[in-house]
Amino acid sequence: MNLYPKEIEVKLSFDKVKEIISDNCLGPLGQDFVDRLVFSTRVDKVNEWLGQTREFMSILTSGGGFPAAAYTDIFPYLKQAQVPGSFLDEEQLHEIKAVVDTLGKVHLFFTTHEIEYPVLFDRLGAIAVDALLLHALESKIDEKGQLRDDASKELMRIRSAISKSQVRARTAVNKILKQADQHGYTPDGASLTVRDGRLVIPVLAEHKRHVRGFVHDESATGQTVYLEPAEALEINNELRELKYAERREIIRILTELTDMVRMHQGDIERGLRMLGVLDFIQAKARFAITFECICPVVEKTQKIAWKQARHPILEHALHEQGREIKALDIVLSPSERILLVSGPNAGGKSVCLKTIGLIQYMVQCGVPVAVDEESKFGMFSSIFMDIGDEQSIENDLSTYSSHLTNMKFFLEHTDSKTLFLIDEFGTGTEPQFGGAIAEVVLYELAKSKAYGAITTHYGNLKKMADQVNGIVNAAMKYDVKKLEPLYELEIGKPGSSFALEIAGKIGLDPKMLERAKKKAGVSHVQFDRMLSELEAEKNNLDKQKKEIEAKNKRLSDSIKDYQDLKKFLDKKKDEVLKDAKREAARVIESSNKRVESTIKQIQEAKADKKRVQLAREQLHTHRDQLAKEAVTKVAKPLSAKEQKIEVGDKVKMVSSGAAGEVVAIKGNQVELTLGGLTSRVKLKDLEKISSKQFKQTTDDRVKQMTGIDLNFKMANFNMTLDIRGVRAEEAIGKVEDYIDEALLLGHPEVKILHGKGHGILRDLVRNVLRENRKVIKTADEHVERGGMGITVVTLED
Repeated sequence: MNLYPKEIEVKLSFDKVKEIISDNCLGPLGQDFVDRLVFSTRVDKVNEWLGQTREFMSILTSGGGFPAAAYTDIFPYLKQAQVPGSFLDEEQLHEIKAVVDTLGKVHLFFTTHEIEYPVLFDRLGAIAVDALLLHALESKIDEKGQLRDDASKELMRIRSAISKSQVRARTAVNKILKQADQHGYTPDGASLTVRDGRLVIPVLAEHKRHVRGFVHDESATGQTVYLEPAEALEINNELRELKYAERREIIRILTELTDMVRMHQGDIERGLRMLGVLDFIQAKARFAITFECICPVVEKTQKIAWKQARHPILEHALHEQGREIKALDIVLSPSERILLVSGPNAGGKSVCLKTIGLIQYMVQCGVPVAVDEESKFGMFSSIFMDIGDEQSIENDLSTYSSHLTNMKFFLEHTDSKTLFLIDEFGTGTEPQFGGAIAEVVLYELAKSKAYGAITTHYGNLKKMADQVNGIVNAAMKYDVKKLEPLYELEIGKPGSSFALEIAGKIGLDPKMLERAKKKAGVSHVQFDRMLSELEAEKNNLDKQKKEIEAKNKRLSDSIKDYQDLKKFLDKKKDEVLKDAKREAARVIESSNKRVESTIKQIQEAKADKKRVQLAREQLHTHRDQLAKEAVTKVAKPLSAKEQKIEVGDKVKMVSSGAAGEVVAIKGNQVELTLGGLTSRVKLKDLEKISSKQFKQTTDDRVKQMTGIDLNFKMANFNMTLDIRGVRAEEAIGKVEDYIDEALLLGHPEVKILHGKGHGILRDLVRNVLRENRKVIKTADEHVERGGMGITVVTLED
């Protein structure tokens, strides 16, 4: 394993990643493991680390009831307990109890979830400590970290005696205080106080001889003394003896508990180290969730095939500025091992390089990385970097000398398992010589079969990438029209530096730019111009491609809608034909029965003319009746032209049954008055009715409206109408009735939930609403609350 330079973690901003993970730790135990993060070349270890973090991410996101843990560093207490005869105080034992309790709960969690979290179980499943220790600590140390009164029978007896003696002492001293106060021996507001653990009363200095007792203290001015009454002396002495006895018993109990801790010290220390590991793992899991990272499976081969790779530190900084990071798709394969990235300054080339280095370094340290789930990762034994100005005053090295020193190291130590990153390859000296040296170094690096990424402006290196196997050009995309970087990596073609274009945008004199073109040489200018034109053409083609893809999608949706409609119509056609055949069979059977009956009548009448004539008339009547029924059941409704609907006619809407009067006709659109409202309806959706039918329909509607409990309607009115899955004809009626009811109840805004789908139902709803004059505006709901799947309708007040 080889890392270069020594400060590679700082150059890659991995130190900042460690800071964030450390901040997510719950205690110093986990933070200690963050400080010890190491770069590994062992595939099994890296996958184990990532597997642990992946499982803990699942615990956090699933709400699996992981026990709240105490991650206190109790190693100093354990070291103190090593000395035989020593004892830990109550607070220290309380913290040890919390840790032992946590170890037990964590052990129970992993033993009951072994199947769900096998990797964590293998690492943390055996961290329990003997339950007898926890029982002993809990039975003697309470939740506040104090020794329980019943920690032993002797302690309970002593504390009970102390309580009784304190009551006796207080009673006796209070009595003396009242008497002294009555005689004026005490200062105003005098009360009991304690000096040296004994109850005393304040007495004015000039009266101290009037109260029998012992002076323990006096005030700063000397005007007041604190006197222990003689009557309380014996009780206070008894109380002091009890306090000594209590302290001896407490030390005995604490020593006993400390001996038990010493017996289990090895298990506690192992468990404590496991808690540190657990804290470290959960910190990495929280980091992963915050930055939307994954824990990939790393393969033993050398490869980079990342989708939507993001630099977490840069993303965090941009997020604080209210900006979004541009994710990169990066591929390094055996056939295209070295990525030669070109493009304008400030276009994101260095960020691309650092993103590659940081993500690979993170994954080989077992830290989750910000990439898409489909990304593939390999393993590298060495990572070399040459990024930034390495000028050294102490070593008398210029920037270019420093770069050359780095290149020398690269050439001596690079092999097929190395990942190298070089920023601004060849800069720092004359371009003619710098470019030549860079070309030779690049050729040698390519021969070593190493993997890497290089940023450059040199045209000779861009040409070299098209000629040498293993090297591939890449460019940071640039908006030629706006002359702005897009921060997107495109592999397969070189990028232009756009030096002349950017200079022109800044406002340099065009004559100066022309002179610069001549000095640069025709070939250089033409090459850069060609790259610029290719970039513009590529951007244009990308835009056209997106438009074509969008049109193709709409066409596919339309074809599907057509196929669904055709299938529906074919099904309906089959149903109609079956109904027609059944009706024809019924008609034939009925006719045959009638004919047989008529023949029988004729035979029975024996050619009686009147009887025969009557039978014929009945037969004709039956025939006419059958014809009328057939027309009613089979014939299609009259078309709009056949109905000859005119202004003033009474009509009925086929879908909803609502009746109205025709006000105007414009082409295929008819303007109606419906219950005081005016609406536009298609001519083909109307059926002409008589005045009597119109009156009956409107009377029925009035009856329906009469007696409506508006309060009940208002209370039960739903501000959103759900018509998902409803057929078109039914949807129109539902929407119209819903809008009528909303207007009746005075709601200024309602919502119609139709879903997204292919947009057919949405367009139908919008058309119906557009024809209603009471509808002021329709719009899509906010994207977070349904977007195009819900139409928000604004109505007249």
